[in-house]
Amino acid sequence: MVSVRTVADMPELRLTVRAGVEQLDRVISRIYGTELPDPSRFLSGGELVISGLLWLRGPGDVAVFVAALSDAGVAALVCCDADTGIVPPELVTECRRRGVPLLEVDVELPFSLIIDRVGLALATERVGGGASRRGLVSAMARGAGVGELLRLGVAEVGASCWVVSTLGRLVAGDEPLPDARRARLVSDFLQGSRRVRSDGVELALFPVDDPSGPELTRWFLVVDGSVPSADQTVAELASVLGVQRARERESRHVAARAVDTLLELVLAGSAEIVSTASAAGLAASAELRVLAASAPGFTVVQARAVLEEVAALLCPDGLVGSVGEDAYALLPWPASGGGELAERIAVALRTVEPGLADRRIVVGISSATALRELPGAIQEAGHARQMAARRGGRTRVVAGEEIAAHQLLLAVLPGELRGALRRRVLGPVLDYDAEHGGSLLTTLAVFLDCAGSWAKAAAKLHVHVNTLRYRIGRIEELADVDLNDFGQRVDVYLALHAEP
Repeated sequence: MVSVRTVADMPELRLTVRAGVEQLDRVISRIYGTELPDPSRFLSGGELVISGLLWLRGPGDVAVFVAALSDAGVAALVCCDADTGIVPPELVTECRRRGVPLLEVDVELPFSLIIDRVGLALATERVGGGASRRGLVSAMARGAGVGELLRLGVAEVGASCWVVSTLGRLVAGDEPLPDARRARLVSDFLQGSRRVRSDGVELALFPVDDPSGPELTRWFLVVDGSVPSADQTVAELASVLGVQRARERESRHVAARAVDTLLELVLAGSAEIVSTASAAGLAASAELRVLAASAPGFTVVQARAVLEEVAALLCPDGLVGSVGEDAYALLPWPASGGGELAERIAVALRTVEPGLADRRIVVGISSATALRELPGAIQEAGHARQMAARRGGRTRVVAGEEIAAHQLLLAVLPGELRGALRRRVLGPVLDYDAEHGGSLLTTLAVFLDCAGSWAKAAAKLHVHVNTLRYRIGRIEELADVDLNDFGQRVDVYLALHAEP
């Protein structure tokens, strides 16, 4: 078993035990990188938590963070302060008080090295010591990725193999796998099938990921030919691929902690966008689209995992982060490609619909924007996501180009201000409808949508033109407006759509 002591004794990591000497025999289950002030909802126990202490901003932060680790039963905390190069004394004191082992890392040592070494130790333990497994683990030790590991596995299995994600992405494979065939395999896998026939060929499907991982973005191994489902070599290959994926995911999460910080600064209205974006890996000249995702019925971890798979599918240079319960992706994407981007994401999301049951995934996409305009793009993507949520379907994608200018203007106003605008302009009309069970508001909406055409609006409402004229006259009287005046008509139109 890989314990905290095992990690502390790795000479190449140069770790110093600052707290919890008595708890060094705790067993490590996985690696988890975080910069959240309270990561408790993402912890299940046994984690080796890695942090650059970006969450530490004020008094009381240490107590909240360490309490979350202690209550969850993590194995240990590995950290350093990127600015000072030392661990704050109050953190050492609190970890000792709460019984959380604390390992200080040299500020010059990259977290990726810790992840690699500990991940390799966990991989060796999990996949055991068979000949084929030893070869795969050795390949992992020298830095082999999923593609190379699959090629080695193919040689051992003696049959064509592919790794596919449940968003339909071909992660790796020794031969092409057509999109339509891939989509059918995803559907079969999500419905629990493990042996299928596709285009006259028998295929075996093996889960790659740990079942406790994000269920929306699983990987699975597809094996061509009559390979028994209990075949040990295939099971070993799937296990190694799963460990490698977890290793890469944790490395990516730790490296991307600057993205979370960037998003927090943008949403807080900070002026430090360009410098923070540079630390996150974004060029000042980058042209970006922001994706905002939510997955009602799932956690923010699931929503973030979906965006990570979407980014891997469409744009390897994309960055993914989260703030609170919202997940975001920043994708370099040309201004002319908004419609294509929305359609490709929609197609990818439809592949996981069989596994959603009564839950949903909704994504909003901003218009193309420069880095300095990122705050507005995040707001636009968030508003597009809200529009997507109001539409039907288990998955829905809305691009910023679909949002009218007046909707964007209203979206940036707080709900209370939108309600006040609506009340100020249309208050008497709202009161009249409420008191008399009337439909003046509906009449007004149809009339404006028909650009003030009496004939079109009357036909759409199934009333006589004179009846329509009477209703509009009554609205003008109640609201004290003249709908022949263009400026006043604009005010009424905005108030009509300014729902809190």
